[in-house]
Amino acid sequence: MNTSRSLKRSALAVAGAAGVLAVAVTVIPQEDTSAAQSVKSPPLLAALTQAASLPFACKEAIFKTGDQFATTRYAIPDEFWNAAVAALGSLTETERAELTQPACAAWNSWATANSSAVTGELDNRYRNAALPVCNKFTVATVGTVKKFSPNTPAATRGLEKVVKKVWIEAMTKLSTTASDATCRTSYSTAKTAW
Repeated sequence: MNTSRSLKRSALAVAGAAGVLAVAVTVIPQEDTSAAQSVKSPPLLAALTQAASLPFACKEAIFKTGDQFATTRYAIPDEFWNAAVAALGSLTETERAELTQPACAAWNSWATANSSAVTGELDNRYRNAALPVCNKFTVATVGTVKKFSPNTPAATRGLEKVVKKVWIEAMTKLSTTASDATCRTSYSTAKTAW
């Protein structure tokens, strides 16, 4: 397994898991070399430190979810990863406390039962969305989350709120900082789409 992929997965999963974890934590392409540079960032290191103290089921969610939802087309832009990792730094202790053994165990069971359907949905939506890649990512992510998050266990709702906060903060930042005007519009539209 690519260590930089695992580290990025861990960082985002610290923000929370739930229906959206299936979408937010997916496999990053092997050729992604920028991940190694991001690993040294203070927000990522803080997130990994927090991950070390997580309950077993949450650690399991962090390291298994990306493999369970191994997509073939769907891709996450580096700029999203960077913005999401930065958003981790703003989580409160109360928000981090949503990562509990029962919540993560409920997520793990749901992910095992639904991984094939979610993966197929992500890939199909990504393939059918219009370019650029940032738009394909937001359209596929939001559409898939809207479809599947209502069916996740009630025990994961607190985790979903945390992931949603990270999503909104990342999308808000990208809606003003993305270098491409079309991407700024796509991120702006996606920030409160679910």
